[in-house]
Amino acid sequence: MKQKLTKLFPALYRMRIIQLRLYRHFTNLNPALTYAKHRTQHTLPYTCKKHQSLLRRKLGSSDPILQENKITNLRLSVAKMDGIVIRPGETFSFWKLVGKTTSAKGYIEGLLLSQGGVKRGVGGGICQLGNLLFWMALHTPLQVVERHHHSFDPFPDDHRVLPFGSGASVFYNYIDLRIYNPTQTTFQFRLWLTEEHLKGSVHSNELIPHSYHVEERNHRFLEKDGRTYRENEIWRKVIDRRSGNTNREEKMLHNFSEVKYDLFSTT
Repeated sequence: MKQKLTKLFPALYRMRIIQLRLYRHFTNLNPALTYAKHRTQHTLPYTCKKHQSLLRRKLGSSDPILQENKITNLRLSVAKMDGIVIRPGETFSFWKLVGKTTSAKGYIEGLLLSQGGVKRGVGGGICQLGNLLFWMALHTPLQVVERHHHSFDPFPDDHRVLPFGSGASVFYNYIDLRIYNPTQTTFQFRLWLTEEHLKGSVHSNELIPHSYHVEERNHRFLEKDGRTYRENEIWRKVIDRRSGNTNREEKMLHNFSEVKYDLFSTT
């Protein structure tokens, strides 16, 4: 009902965004939170996880120029975040580092997913950076304390590498990706772009005792009330490095999203 009202009355949607952003600004003042803000170009010695994602993929019928624009936006965002160190007790916040993506800072129009559809907007496309960070964090003992996922699946799986639903949506500033360090180990994200990929790695100042394997389970498409939905679970195995034994298995995510494309046209 709320989404229908905001579509009918765009001013209500804009007012709601202002309200949510002001509330997040207020909650950011919480003195109990210590945000990660120190960056260094000296890479910590132990590599926990590396990953890369294609910069250009076929995304339905979307304008390919918007993907080129996305690359510009990613470069600007990566420059604000590469080398960030998350010390014990600190919280990584995507938006505390990137800040508001405005044209004055060089950001241009890219793809945005909003209100159940695909739109154009300044700074669009940097969710890809959130996806990369979230996936790497799942392979460490860091705790993801805030993560959002779109309620709809907008594009078919053309060159999709990671399981459906393993990304993280970001929208300034109240839809954030936040990662807390509950350990006594210091972690660091390194991020960069090549001609074809967005690349990243997460490092630590000491060897962590476990490795992590993340996998999809119980994936399915289903029909409900005349609409198509996609559902799955993301599980993580925590593996002892010395013995190779799996210490435990954890269900990290349950995803349920409306499919916005024609399944039959993608086969």
